[in-house]
Amino acid sequence: MSTEQNKSIVLQMYKTFDQGNLEQAQEFLAPNFVAYIPGTSEPLNREAFIQSVLMVFHSAFPDGHHTFADVIAETEKVVTRGTFTGTHSGELLGIPPTGKQITIPFFHIDRIVDDKLVEHWGQSDLLSLMQQVGIILVPGPDLIKRKLYFAIASITSEFQRKVS
Repeated sequence: MSTEQNKSIVLQMYKTFDQGNLEQAQEFLAPNFVAYIPGTSEPLNREAFIQSVLMVFHSAFPDGHHTFADVIAETEKVVTRGTFTGTHSGELLGIPPTGKQITIPFFHIDRIVDDKLVEHWGQSDLLSLMQQVGIILVPGPDLIKRKLYFAIASITSEFQRKVS
């Protein structure tokens, strides 16, 4: 299989996912497919990946789509880098829809054997995702200034105590 054919297979899989055709997206996964996803204690098999990644993300972001900045292939591996963008319109791991737009960067490595994905390594900025849907608050500049002021005051006070 050529590197260009492998790129095409990976991009077709993401395109079918983005179009909401999850059944067709699953056809790109080999029966022995495994995925390595941050936050999971063990690799996910094909069914676990479909249920806990494909279904969850499509349900939470039905208009979601991948935009690729880089697609690099070498032998049987295809590396994709880009952003995933969507509207939080469905439940996300127990979090009700917020209607907020999200954009998160990702890096993925997919390994292809006999025209099927057999391994997937996924890395997305999930902290940014949680911040964008409002689950994790990002401190504003005023809070940061106050915290910095108190830290400096504490250090200064400790220094003065030791000098006296």
